[in-house]
Amino acid sequence: MLALVDCNSFYASCEQIFRPDLRGRPVVVLSNNDGFVVARSKEAKALGIPDLEPFHKIEHLLRQHNVTIFSSNYPLYGDISDRVMTTLQAFSGRIEVYSIDEMFLDLSGMPGDFSELGREIKDSVWQNVRMPVGVGIAPSKTLAKVANHAAKKIPKCGGVCVLDEPHKWEWLLKRMPVTGVWGIAKRLAKRLEDLRIYSAWDLATANPKIVRRASNVNLERTIEELNGRPCLGLEDVPPAKKQIYCTRGFGKRSDTLEPIQEAVALYASRAVDKLRAQRSLVTTLHVFLHTSPFEPNFVSASAAAQLPYPTDDVRLVAALARRTVASLYRPGHQYVKAGVGMIEILDRRHHQFDMLEPGQSVQSDKLMATLDAIKRRHGKGAVFLAAQGVSQPWYMRQKFRSPEYTTRWTDIPCVKT
Repeated sequence: MLALVDCNSFYASCEQIFRPDLRGRPVVVLSNNDGFVVARSKEAKALGIPDLEPFHKIEHLLRQHNVTIFSSNYPLYGDISDRVMTTLQAFSGRIEVYSIDEMFLDLSGMPGDFSELGREIKDSVWQNVRMPVGVGIAPSKTLAKVANHAAKKIPKCGGVCVLDEPHKWEWLLKRMPVTGVWGIAKRLAKRLEDLRIYSAWDLATANPKIVRRASNVNLERTIEELNGRPCLGLEDVPPAKKQIYCTRGFGKRSDTLEPIQEAVALYASRAVDKLRAQRSLVTTLHVFLHTSPFEPNFVSASAAAQLPYPTDDVRLVAALARRTVASLYRPGHQYVKAGVGMIEILDRRHHQFDMLEPGQSVQSDKLMATLDAIKRRHGKGAVFLAAQGVSQPWYMRQKFRSPEYTTRWTDIPCVKT
């Protein structure tokens, strides 16, 4: 049996941990640059506040209903996620962190009542972190997703749903549209309609070979999983990303090159941090720059740039990104966004060096390792490239950002008695 533990409205719930006065009240969290609504509490959803809606279009609605607004605070969310995952690890020796707010637990061989275990998991996360979660337990990953959906949507479940018998998941699948199944998007659902497959139960009872001919082997595996036959194992170590992008809108429009180059250097530095975390090297960058697509005379430019050799040296990557964006820049335009993507990545452990071409030096490796150690000990902003700038007036807007309660000494809450 597998358990899927999924946090409820994760970003909004993180904000409510240190603001208990907001529990039971509508809360929304905005995306980078305060652009879109990316998370809503249950109460905000009940008010009909739409997801992924531009903030400026619904600001009046939020004010009208006295909704509390937060800018996204990713250092806080990342730390709360770590605390939730640490709590969950006490319940299983084999886990898979699926996303920032979801974790699969392998419950194979555990004795006792799974409903009781699910409630214990739910209560422990609330007791330790004050994070509400839903717990779905079933024989396969896909059914665990179905169970988790039921745990959250059906009040009678009380946040825990166990699908340990075929008649239980049959009841749910007959009431779930096929788009509710893990991995079935609208485009694929449209193709399944040609096979007269409309509900999750239609898919579970379809002929796997016919469905495979209309799609691929992954859908055949989904059918097996919907019938309680596991085909997807736990991934103990998440697979390395094949591409890494870091893009942001500017908090202030820029018509000069210098602030754009500073922003691009920062994005390159953050992308390198992710690259080094998965022990990879990059050979090709993709850099882009554009004005607002909602205004006349929209200008967009991009280019791919080749590094001299596979590298994870932040100095080399940032310098190339700056030169590339300078070649894209044209005076007289108000630029609003830029980005750096690593589009050709190699696994460092399997990289073969060229006898005739110099690769990354040992000195560079030692310097990058030293920078990593400083960041781990003193925080990500402890050391940075001068090319990123110091004042950074172009940095994204975060008008409603909450303190970093758990990751910055000056933001630790004070209790007055």
